[in-house]
Amino acid sequence: MKAPRVSLEQWRALQAVVDHGGFAQAAEALHRSQSSVSYTLSRLQEQLGVPLLTIEGRKAVLTEAGAVLVHRSRQLTEQASQLELLAHNLEQGWEAEVHLVVDAAYPTERLARALMAFMPLSQGCRVQLREEVLSGVEDCLLTGDADLAIAGINIPGYLATQLDAVEFIAVAHPGQALHQLGRPLTHEDLRTQLQVVIRDSGERKPRDSGWLGAEQRWTVASLGTAAELVASGLGFAWLPVHEIRQFMVDGRLKPLPLQQGATRAHPLYLYLNKDKPAGPATEILAQLIVQHSSKT
Repeated sequence: MKAPRVSLEQWRALQAVVDHGGFAQAAEALHRSQSSVSYTLSRLQEQLGVPLLTIEGRKAVLTEAGAVLVHRSRQLTEQASQLELLAHNLEQGWEAEVHLVVDAAYPTERLARALMAFMPLSQGCRVQLREEVLSGVEDCLLTGDADLAIAGINIPGYLATQLDAVEFIAVAHPGQALHQLGRPLTHEDLRTQLQVVIRDSGERKPRDSGWLGAEQRWTVASLGTAAELVASGLGFAWLPVHEIRQFMVDGRLKPLPLQQGATRAHPLYLYLNKDKPAGPATEILAQLIVQHSSKT
């Protein structure tokens, strides 16, 4: 790829002439002489081979080609400024990237609120977001693949900040056999039915979660898949209320009338990587996750 012949200084000079309405005004804004600005713009047009400005009275006006190019040049100079800021932030210890690992049961709307609040404070820091189930989050902390982690389990050796719990509810399709019994259900009623559960994504010490009484259990990889299967009439499952709210509104899922254990509060915890000092971006994102972890 050929090296660009036009410098960022030339693009900024063109933008200043447009923004301030003339060469004299641009020179004052840039703290340069008017002749210097005029020469810079003359060289720019010569190098590009395209007329960018015309003079109407005492005002410099963009040509059609100039309007297109100045618009694109603003993106270029903004990106250059952001790159310089990022370099400064890195020199000051600001992270280029934060690796956030989240249990799949954590409500997306809560996470979105935290990330939206982080965006204007991020100073160019990227967020790498990864979803895991149960001990999969723990594995990421232990291998150093997570700077921050939201987990639904207690992880030995780590100090945790408790977040608001997520409510799970036992559900099945309204036409499923359990609903046809027409009475409060016992655990014995559940034993004869298929239970759909979510696979633990961890490899070191995978855990079996939920009620273990069903004689037949089918395991799937995601909450979304579990919800779709149960909503189609296949068995029953305990699923997060926030994940299946629309299914219940549409009448595809209905809470099971269990005598006990129909709902469960699933605790969630925020962890920092104890083997890696948290940088300022990680600290800020952690604080925002705690602030925005409430149900409302």
